[in-house]
Order: sequence, then C-alpha cells, then structure tokens
Amino acid sequence: MSTTPHSPAAPTDSAALHEEALESLRALTGREDARFHPGQFEAIQALVAERRRVLVVQRTGWGKSAVYFLSALLQRRRGAGPALIISPLIALMRDQVAAARRAGVRADAISSANPTEWRAIEEGLAADEIDVLLVSPERLVNPRFREEQLPRLVDRCGLLVIDEAHCISDWGHDFRPDYRRLRDLVAELGSEVPVLATTATANSRVVADVAEQLGTGGADGEVLTLRGSLTRESLRLGSMSLADDRQRLDYLVRHLDSFEGSGIIYALTVSAAEDLASLLDRPGRRVRAYTGRTDPEERAELEQALKDNEVKALAATSALGMGFDKPDLGFVIHLGAPSSPVAYYQQVGRAGRATDRADVLLLPGKEDRAIWEYFATASMPTQESASQVLAALAESSAPLSTPALEARVDVRRSALELLLKVLAVDGAVQNVKGGWVSTGAPWHYDAERYETVARARREEQQAMLEYEALAGGPEQCRMVFLARQLDDETAVPCGRCDVCAGPWYPAPDAPATSAGEGGAEERVAALLERVGVPVEPRASWPSGLDRLLGAGAPKGRIPEGERAVEGRVIARMSDLGWAVPLRELLRTDEDGRPVDAVVPERIGNRIVEVLRDWDWQQRPAAVVAVPSTTRPQLVGSLAAGIASIGRLEDLGALDLSPDAAPLRGGGNSAFRVADLWERFAVGAELQARLDALDGAPILLVDDVIDTRWTMAVAARMLRRAGSGPVLPLALAQQA
Repeated sequence: MSTTPHSPAAPTDSAALHEEALESLRALTGREDARFHPGQFEAIQALVAERRRVLVVQRTGWGKSAVYFLSALLQRRRGAGPALIISPLIALMRDQVAAARRAGVRADAISSANPTEWRAIEEGLAADEIDVLLVSPERLVNPRFREEQLPRLVDRCGLLVIDEAHCISDWGHDFRPDYRRLRDLVAELGSEVPVLATTATANSRVVADVAEQLGTGGADGEVLTLRGSLTRESLRLGSMSLADDRQRLDYLVRHLDSFEGSGIIYALTVSAAEDLASLLDRPGRRVRAYTGRTDPEERAELEQALKDNEVKALAATSALGMGFDKPDLGFVIHLGAPSSPVAYYQQVGRAGRATDRADVLLLPGKEDRAIWEYFATASMPTQESASQVLAALAESSAPLSTPALEARVDVRRSALELLLKVLAVDGAVQNVKGGWVSTGAPWHYDAERYETVARARREEQQAMLEYEALAGGPEQCRMVFLARQLDDETAVPCGRCDVCAGPWYPAPDAPATSAGEGGAEERVAALLERVGVPVEPRASWPSGLDRLLGAGAPKGRIPEGERAVEGRVIARMSDLGWAVPLRELLRTDEDGRPVDAVVPERIGNRIVEVLRDWDWQQRPAAVVAVPSTTRPQLVGSLAAGIASIGRLEDLGALDLSPDAAPLRGGGNSAFRVADLWERFAVGAELQARLDALDGAPILLVDDVIDTRWTMAVAARMLRRAGSGPVLPLALAQQA
C-alpha cells in the first residue's frame, strides 16, 4: 500500500544530512553553538536515510524529542507525509507542540483537552498543512477516530513516533493497555515507514519486549536499539529513614528551605499530598497540591507556576510525572517510596536536567508496603472478571456501555475499564458506537504471564527496600544501584550521594533552616492529631439494579427521607497520622482473615473527640450497630462504648440474615447494593425501641466505611422503620 503522498527520495548522503540536521537543531534550540549528543544523529540518520525502526533508551534531558521533531521535519522536506507521535500525557503534548512550532515545525495535537480544535486540525491534515500530529494512545480506542481519521493517517504517515515506549510493556512500571494497540499500528504501516520509540526508563526485559513489538511488519524484524548511560551527574541522591509520620513531617517543615530552587514533593496518596500542601504552604513560600483530583485547567496553571518559580514546591502524586519538563527543577523529595526503583528513577529524573546539581531525598514510611500492595492488586485483571465480561457481552444483542456492564459483572468501574482495554487490545472485544461488543474471537487468560508479572512486581518492591537500606561506601552508590536496576552496567560511583560522600542533607535534629518556622511542632501535631473526617452520604442508586433485584428495585435519587446524613470517621486509611494505628487495628492475619479485638482506649478517645466536634443539627439519642461477620467484637465494643460515654440508648444491632456471608471486596456498586439488599432487617425489639424514640436521630456504627453502600442501605431501612436522621460513624474510611 502507499504510505506517503510522495515516495521519499533515495537515501541521503551522511555528511549532507548531518549539516542539514545540525542547522535544524540550532533552529529548534535557538542556539548557534548547539551540537548533537552522542547517538542523536545516529538515530536521525537511521530514520531519515535508512527508514529503519529505532528504539532510543536515553536518560531524561538527553534530547529524545529533538530526534523525532528533526526527523519529522527532514522527512517532510523529502516528500513524506506528516509524522504521527503517540504521546501519553496532555501536558507533554502542550510542551511538545510549543517546542516544535518554535522550530518552524507545524505541529498540532488531538486530545480530550482541545475537542473544539479537532475539525480545524482535520482540515489542516487534509490540506497537508500539518507536519506533526500528536495523539494520545487512548484516541486509538475512540471509534470515530479509529474509523475516520486513523486510516487516512496510516495511509499518509511519514514517520511514527512512540514516546514513553515503556508503557507498551506490561513488564514496565507504567504499563498502559492502550499502548498495546501500537503493535497493530506498526504492522499496518509496512516496512517503508520509519518508526521511532523512545523511553528513559526501561530495563533489558522491557527493551526486548518493546523491540519485539516494533519489529512487527518490518522488512526483517530488526530494530536498531541506541542505548546510552542512564546515570545523571547532576543528581545528589539520599535516603533517610525516620521513625514515624511526625518526624518526617517535622523534618520537611523545618528544612524545606534548605533545598535550593523549586521542586516536587511526591506522596503516595491523594490525601497525603493535600495534607502536605496544607502543612507546608505559608506566605512567601507557596506549596500547592497536584493530584488526580486536580482539575485539568488547574493542573496547567500549577505546572506553569512551578516552571516560573512562583511556588516553592508542588506536593504531588504520580499524576505529575511523565510530560512535565522544568530543566532547572531544583529538588525532588519523596514522602513514601514508589514501589520500584525504576518508577523512582522516572520521578527523580524530573530534576536537574539543565543544572549542575539537584537534590533528591527519599523519606520512606512504614505504610509504604501496604500502599504498594493495594495498587498492585487493584491493577491486575482476573480470569473470573474477564470471563464475566466476555459472557455478558456475548449474551447481549446490542452494545453495552460501561455502566450497563456494571449491572451484569461484579467488577469495580476502574478495574472494569482497565479490563475492557486489555480485552480490546487482545481482539476479544471492540468499542463501537453505543458501547462494547464481543468480537467472538477466542481469548485465553494467560495466568502464567500475569503471575510472572506479579512476581516481578514483588521483586521490584524488594529492590526498593534494598535501595533504602544502602550503606557502607561507594561500592553501594545509590546512582549505580538505580542504573543497574535499568540494566545499565556502565554506571560508576557518583561520589555525591549520601552513601558515597556521607549525608548532604540536614540532620533531623539540626536547627531549622526554614525561616519563620516557629511553632513547627504544634502545626505538625495539629495535622497528625486531627480526627473527624466527613463522609458524604450516597445520593443516588446505581443504575441497573432492576436486573439484579427485579421489579420494584430502587433507581434514581435516594429520597431525602431515606438517605443517611453526612457521617464521620476518625481518618481515611490513606491519611497521615491516625491512619497508621487504624491500619494496625484493622489488619488481617497471615491467612488474610480480619483480626477482631475490642476497641483500644487510645482509639476510643479519638472517637470521643470526633463526637465532641461533630456539628450535628440535633444530638443523636441512640446507637445502632451494623452486624459484622468478620469483626463482631470490634463493632460491638465500639457501639457499646459510644452509648456508655455519650449516655445514648444502645439499641443493639440490626438483624443479620442467617445466610449472610462476609461481603466480597472489589465489586462494583450495583452488585454491592444487591448483596446488601436483604442482608439486614429491623427486628421486632429494635422496631419497638425505634417507635419509642419518636423520630430522634441515631448513630449508625461500623468498623470501616468502604463503598458507603452499607450505610446507605442500612440508613434507608432505619428511616423506613421510623427513625430520625441516621448519622454514619466508623473508625476509618477505606479510600
């Protein structure tokens, strides 16, 4: 097939190509003294003169984007069609489009951030007025883009670029199923179209996986891999283990200003990032939160504020990662360790790209392992879930939307969306107008591969713990350790990290280096001792309950008179401070069974504080417990203790169905409500006592609030039995 509007010219003379490419490089950088880094021109020559498939593995800041912009420009001059760049993040697209345009490359992007511009971009492509088009891998799933735009792009493509190519491999730290579709796209292009894949974070296994997929459809399947040293001379690495959250936060409050310039403070959870920003922000030294909950418009503003040094730091989750480029970023601090050295290297690589020195400090936490395990298990598809989805789609005569599927399969929304992408990449399902359909193609759950990936994840976690514990001189250099995790054997001791040269960061007991930090201990204590997190009640029933509960199932908004009011917990399990003892209290044993015990006095006192500070409209008169099959002693002692201390009437517990089994974790809202619908009942004795209370408010007590559906169903039952407002109260919230 024809892949370009004009056949590119014969292979270009190397010296002439080098001169032309160097001139373009200087235009791109705006510097007359610009020179190619080792490997850059070799990649350009392989793409432009030889039309090869090339994998570039180079450290951040090396100039991978220069390779593909210059290659695209040179290809266009030789009559090739526009370059198609697959880029994972909208922030990265914004920066890349701006950089390309500065060099005279006509670049545009299609993403969820600019739908109003799509038609103009499509017209520009049709008129051959665009040199480079950037799209996200998710666009490849969109039915309209796949059916209308992608065939034309494939037919005219002069160069395909896959940025952050480690996302292709499920061995990588940031696997994205949509990237797997690129294997088919590469095959469609044919051997005459050059293909470039770039990454800064790939070990040998990921490199081999990516190269194998790049070779699909090529003339000989051979991929040129250009791999450079991944060490960063500017980074000064360190790790310091402190006893608890109090010491870690106190350290940051007292010593943040000892880190020069502006930077990023990474946290493992959204709530921790938000708490950090609140703690560290003060007049004259701004610190802001940047998480998955941050609006896209605000994200762009925060990124620019950091680039312009208008903030000291962004307290961020991994939402701020690939795509953010601030060459003079002064420091990266981690409050809690990522789950692998490769992921850690990717995040710290944001710092020191164009400076002689940047400081990188890890402050690991005792809760890190629990957080790693939660995210690891949440992202792995199971055979049972896949079978449910395939069966539901096969039985349906029409496409099913994701919400419609939720009423048919017991899989949470986030896990369901991930699973559908995996099945789509494997050709078992397809996203069409109206939802998802089964293709009828056979699909095999590769249990062995998933187990191997899971084992690799556990090994990465262990390696991260080994990194934290490094000590004993240059032979255990931190930079060497990280480089070797990426299978870079060229690394030599850096001479700068705290293992090579000793601690370079302030000691925990050193005098405060942050100006105006009087009362630091008090502010840290206030954050860590804070209790009483509000819990919003469920306001609407999940769709599809009629399929599970039959005629008469509730739907739409939950009536005000049947809805719980705003509840309280001591803390979220992802919080700093009280989340640590709560996780210990709510732990499971070695066999995965919940540990049951009475509420300890220390936790009981926190519940008293929550009740004391609760700004309810009317004081509750009684306590009702949610019956528990896993922690009856804990829930019972909690309800009884509250009733005793608060001088409230103890109404006991709701009746529990004799057939009730422990509730399953990980399901979606529709199935959770169905499981709960006949689980509880208001017995005759409880009904009589509710009647006597004459509509007074009631505390509804449980150990943990997870999906909030237990409280919603139980509150509806109590309200319909004549109770007054129902106030949910639990020790912790799971999210």
